[in-house]
Amino acid sequence: MFRPFTLVLSLVLFVPSLRTFAQFEGTDRVIISVRDQKLMLVQNGAALATYPISTSKYGLGDRWGSLATPLGTFQVAQKIGDHAPLGAVFHKRRWTGEVLAPNAPGRDPIITRIIWLRGLETGNAHAFNRCIYIHGTPQEKIIGRPASYGCIRMKSNDVATLYTQLPLGAFVQIVPDSLPKVPKASPSARPASDMMASAGGAKPAAVPERKGRARPILGSIIRG
Repeated sequence: MFRPFTLVLSLVLFVPSLRTFAQFEGTDRVIISVRDQKLMLVQNGAALATYPISTSKYGLGDRWGSLATPLGTFQVAQKIGDHAPLGAVFHKRRWTGEVLAPNAPGRDPIITRIIWLRGLETGNAHAFNRCIYIHGTPQEKIIGRPASYGCIRMKSNDVATLYTQLPLGAFVQIVPDSLPKVPKASPSARPASDMMASAGGAKPAAVPERKGRARPILGSIIRG
Protein backbone atom coordinates (compact mmCIF):
# COMPACT_ATOMS: atom_id res chain seq x y z
CA MET A 1 0.00 0.00 0.00
CA PHE A 2 1.47 3.39 -1.01
CA ARG A 3 2.03 5.94 1.68
CA PRO A 4 0.25 9.23 0.82
CA PHE A 5 3.53 11.16 0.82
CA THR A 6 5.17 8.70 -1.60
CA LEU A 7 2.21 8.91 -3.97
CA VAL A 8 2.16 12.73 -3.89
CA LEU A 9 5.92 12.87 -4.44
CA SER A 10 5.69 10.59 -7.48
CA LEU A 11 2.96 12.78 -8.97
CA VAL A 12 4.93 15.97 -8.33
CA LEU A 13 7.99 14.48 -10.01
CA PHE A 14 6.09 13.09 -12.97
CA VAL A 15 3.56 15.78 -13.90
CA PRO A 16 6.19 18.22 -15.26
CA SER A 17 7.44 15.49 -17.60
CA LEU A 18 4.04 14.81 -19.20
CA ARG A 19 4.35 17.75 -21.58
CA THR A 20 7.88 16.69 -22.55
CA PHE A 21 6.75 13.09 -23.03
CA ALA A 22 4.07 14.21 -25.48
CA GLN A 23 6.55 16.47 -27.25
CA PHE A 24 8.85 13.54 -28.07
CA GLU A 25 6.10 11.03 -28.85
CA GLY A 26 6.76 9.57 -32.29
CA THR A 27 10.52 10.20 -32.14
CA ASP A 28 13.14 7.50 -31.74
CA ARG A 29 13.72 7.01 -28.04
CA VAL A 30 14.00 4.68 -25.08
CA ILE A 31 11.17 4.48 -22.56
CA ILE A 32 11.84 3.05 -19.10
CA SER A 33 8.91 2.03 -16.91
CA VAL A 34 9.47 1.99 -13.15
CA ARG A 35 6.19 0.13 -12.59
CA ASP A 36 6.97 -2.59 -15.12
CA GLN A 37 10.74 -2.61 -14.50
CA LYS A 38 11.18 -2.74 -18.27
CA LEU A 39 12.90 -0.72 -20.98
CA MET A 40 11.50 -0.32 -24.50
CA LEU A 41 13.51 0.77 -27.53
CA VAL A 42 11.26 2.68 -29.96
CA GLN A 43 12.28 3.53 -33.52
CA ASN A 44 10.05 4.84 -36.32
CA GLY A 45 7.05 4.58 -34.02
CA ALA A 46 7.51 0.84 -33.38
CA ALA A 47 8.96 -1.15 -30.50
CA LEU A 48 12.19 -2.81 -31.62
CA ALA A 49 12.90 -4.53 -28.31
CA THR A 50 11.84 -4.66 -24.67
CA TYR A 51 14.23 -5.63 -21.87
CA PRO A 52 13.88 -6.24 -18.13
CA ILE A 53 15.71 -3.69 -15.99
CA SER A 54 16.15 -2.60 -12.39
CA THR A 55 15.66 0.94 -11.09
CA SER A 56 16.66 2.15 -7.63
CA LYS A 57 15.72 0.27 -4.50
CA TYR A 58 15.63 3.69 -2.81
CA GLY A 59 12.71 5.01 -4.86
CA LEU A 60 12.38 7.98 -7.19
CA GLY A 61 13.96 11.42 -7.15
CA ASP A 62 16.96 13.54 -8.09
CA ARG A 63 18.11 14.82 -4.70
CA TRP A 64 21.83 14.62 -3.98
CA GLY A 65 22.65 11.62 -1.82
CA SER A 66 19.22 10.05 -2.28
CA LEU A 67 20.45 7.09 -4.41
CA ALA A 68 17.05 7.37 -6.13
CA THR A 69 16.22 7.06 -9.83
CA PRO A 70 15.18 10.37 -11.42
CA LEU A 71 12.13 10.64 -13.66
CA GLY A 72 11.57 12.62 -16.85
CA THR A 73 13.34 13.10 -20.16
CA PHE A 74 17.09 12.69 -20.66
CA GLN A 75 19.61 12.54 -23.48
CA VAL A 76 22.47 10.12 -23.93
CA ALA A 77 25.49 12.26 -23.03
CA GLN A 78 28.30 9.70 -23.21
CA LYS A 79 28.75 6.05 -24.17
CA ILE A 80 31.58 4.08 -22.60
CA GLY A 81 32.80 0.56 -23.31
CA ASP A 82 32.89 0.20 -27.11
CA HIS A 83 35.49 -2.57 -27.19
CA ALA A 84 35.00 -4.12 -23.77
CA PRO A 85 33.99 -7.78 -23.43
CA LEU A 86 30.70 -8.76 -21.83
CA GLY A 87 31.21 -8.67 -18.08
CA ALA A 88 34.06 -6.11 -18.19
CA VAL A 89 34.35 -4.42 -14.79
CA PHE A 90 34.47 -0.60 -14.78
CA HIS A 91 35.92 1.61 -12.05
CA LYS A 92 35.70 5.37 -12.54
CA ARG A 93 34.48 4.63 -16.06
CA ARG A 94 37.62 2.71 -17.00
CA TRP A 95 37.85 -1.02 -17.66
CA THR A 96 39.97 -2.60 -14.95
CA GLY A 97 40.83 -5.63 -17.09
CA GLU A 98 38.63 -7.91 -14.97
CA VAL A 99 35.69 -9.77 -16.51
CA LEU A 100 32.84 -11.20 -14.43
CA ALA A 101 30.39 -13.95 -15.28
CA PRO A 102 26.67 -13.39 -14.68
CA ASN A 103 25.68 -13.71 -11.01
CA ALA A 104 29.29 -13.77 -9.78
CA PRO A 105 28.91 -14.33 -6.03
CA GLY A 106 29.53 -11.33 -3.79
CA ARG A 107 30.23 -8.93 -6.66
CA ASP A 108 28.16 -5.90 -7.71
CA PRO A 109 30.24 -3.51 -9.85
CA ILE A 110 29.26 -1.66 -13.03
CA ILE A 111 30.02 -3.90 -16.01
CA THR A 112 29.89 -4.31 -19.81
CA ARG A 113 28.66 -0.89 -21.02
CA ILE A 114 27.87 2.55 -19.62
CA ILE A 115 25.25 4.86 -21.19
CA TRP A 116 25.52 8.12 -19.26
CA LEU A 117 22.36 10.25 -19.09
CA ARG A 118 21.93 14.02 -18.89
CA GLY A 119 18.63 15.33 -17.53
CA LEU A 120 16.67 17.83 -19.62
CA GLU A 121 14.26 19.00 -16.92
CA THR A 122 14.36 20.78 -13.59
CA GLY A 123 13.32 17.55 -11.87
CA ASN A 124 16.31 15.60 -13.20
CA ALA A 125 18.90 18.37 -13.56
CA HIS A 126 21.42 16.58 -11.31
CA ALA A 127 21.34 13.28 -13.22
CA PHE A 128 24.61 13.74 -15.11
CA ASN A 129 26.61 14.87 -12.08
CA ARG A 130 25.02 12.11 -10.01
CA CYS A 131 26.37 9.63 -12.59
CA ILE A 132 23.00 8.19 -13.56
CA TYR A 133 23.75 5.48 -16.13
CA ILE A 134 22.13 2.67 -18.02
CA HIS A 135 24.69 -0.06 -17.37
CA GLY A 136 25.30 -3.76 -17.03
CA THR A 137 25.26 -5.65 -13.73
CA PRO A 138 26.51 -9.11 -12.76
CA GLN A 139 23.46 -9.49 -10.50
CA GLU A 140 21.23 -10.68 -13.31
CA LYS A 141 19.10 -12.92 -11.10
CA ILE A 142 17.47 -9.87 -9.49
CA ILE A 143 16.89 -7.90 -12.69
CA GLY A 144 13.17 -7.12 -12.96
CA ARG A 145 12.76 -5.58 -9.53
CA PRO A 146 14.18 -2.40 -7.95
CA ALA A 147 17.77 -3.14 -6.94
CA SER A 148 20.06 -0.30 -8.04
CA TYR A 149 21.61 2.73 -6.34
CA GLY A 150 19.94 5.17 -8.75
CA CYS A 151 21.01 3.88 -12.16
CA ILE A 152 19.18 1.67 -14.65
CA ARG A 153 20.63 -1.85 -14.50
CA MET A 154 20.46 -4.34 -17.35
CA LYS A 155 21.75 -7.80 -18.16
CA SER A 156 25.11 -7.70 -19.96
CA ASN A 157 23.79 -9.11 -23.21
CA ASP A 158 20.86 -6.69 -23.23
CA VAL A 159 22.87 -3.54 -22.49
CA ALA A 160 25.47 -4.46 -25.12
CA THR A 161 22.71 -4.80 -27.71
CA LEU A 162 21.02 -1.55 -26.66
CA TYR A 163 24.37 0.25 -26.74
CA THR A 164 24.76 -0.40 -30.46
CA GLN A 165 21.28 0.93 -31.22
CA LEU A 166 21.33 4.08 -29.09
CA PRO A 167 23.35 7.01 -30.52
CA LEU A 168 24.70 9.98 -28.61
CA GLY A 169 21.94 12.52 -28.13
CA ALA A 170 19.18 9.92 -28.18
CA PHE A 171 16.21 10.63 -25.91
CA VAL A 172 15.51 8.48 -22.86
CA GLN A 173 12.31 8.81 -20.85
CA ILE A 174 11.90 7.36 -17.36
CA VAL A 175 8.26 7.17 -16.30
CA PRO A 176 6.59 5.86 -13.11
CA ASP A 177 3.73 4.18 -14.98
CA SER A 178 3.55 1.20 -17.32
CA LEU A 179 5.06 1.22 -20.80
CA PRO A 180 2.80 2.79 -23.45
CA LYS A 181 1.06 0.70 -26.07
CA VAL A 182 3.44 0.73 -29.04
CA PRO A 183 3.12 -1.59 -32.05
CA LYS A 184 5.97 -4.07 -32.46
CA ALA A 185 8.33 -3.58 -35.36
CA SER A 186 7.99 -6.05 -38.22
CA PRO A 187 10.71 -8.74 -38.34
CA SER A 188 12.15 -7.19 -41.50
CA ALA A 189 12.56 -3.85 -39.73
CA ARG A 190 14.28 -5.25 -36.66
CA PRO A 191 18.04 -5.76 -36.52
CA ALA A 192 19.05 -9.39 -36.02
CA SER A 193 20.70 -8.56 -32.69
CA ASP A 194 17.47 -7.06 -31.36
CA MET A 195 15.41 -10.04 -32.47
CA MET A 196 17.80 -12.43 -30.71
CA ALA A 197 17.75 -10.36 -27.54
CA SER A 198 13.97 -10.11 -27.32
CA ALA A 199 13.61 -13.80 -28.11
CA GLY A 200 16.25 -14.85 -25.59
CA GLY A 201 18.56 -16.03 -28.34
CA ALA A 202 22.30 -16.38 -28.58
CA LYS A 203 24.52 -13.74 -27.05
CA PRO A 204 26.81 -11.63 -29.21
CA ALA A 205 30.39 -12.82 -29.13
CA ALA A 206 32.48 -11.21 -26.42
CA VAL A 207 35.61 -9.34 -27.37
CA PRO A 208 38.62 -11.45 -26.27
CA GLU A 209 40.31 -10.11 -23.18
CA ARG A 210 43.71 -8.60 -23.89
CA LYS A 211 46.70 -10.13 -22.17
CA GLY A 212 48.85 -7.92 -20.00
CA ARG A 213 47.85 -4.56 -18.65
CA ALA A 214 44.29 -3.48 -19.36
CA ARG A 215 43.82 -0.56 -21.74
CA PRO A 216 41.60 2.18 -20.24
CA ILE A 217 38.45 2.80 -22.25
CA LEU A 218 37.46 6.28 -20.99
CA GLY A 219 37.84 8.73 -18.47
CA SER A 220 31.85 6.63 -11.25
CA ILE A 221 30.71 5.12 -8.77
CA ILE A 222 31.54 1.47 -8.13
CA ARG A 223 27.90 0.48 -7.99
CA GLY A 224 24.91 2.00 -9.76
